Amino acid sequence: MRLWSLHPKYLDARGLVALWREALLAQAVLRGRTKGYRHHPQLERFRAQRSPVGAIADYLRAVHAEAEARGYAFARDKISPARGAGRIVVSRGQLELEWRHLMRKLAIRDPARCRRLKPVKRAQTHPSFRAKPGGIEAWERNPPRSATR
Repeated sequence: MRLWSLHPKYLDARGLVALWREALLAQAVLRGRTKGYRHHPQLERFRAQRSPVGAIADYLRAVHAEAEARGYAFARDKISPARGAGRIVVSRGQLELEWRHLMRKLAIRDPARCRRLKPVKRAQTHPSFRAKPGGIEAWERNPPRSATR
């Protein structure tokens, strides 16, 4: 499961669809509707919120907005009506790690998108997050090989 801290506008079509499915799974986990993935580290930051289901629902709404802007038909009614209590803090080190990870994926899956994104110096966060200085987040259990803590 990868719930990107990066803005979904950077993802290729395959990545955006995967993010939608994984965030819906995360929502099911946080609602207690599945037995799998209950202890997945990517969920720690959502569980730490006053309303974990609201936080993941806000996250899903932003993914849905990106999909809609691209003309995709993601089912909005799958998103909980719950609302989060604000933006979640994510470290710049985490964003940089995710950016490198995404660029490696895009170099293989969508080289043209990778080339268009190369000039980006500081990637925007997903609308559910706000960046702060710092290294890789503690919940990032298996950073890609090239990452350092």
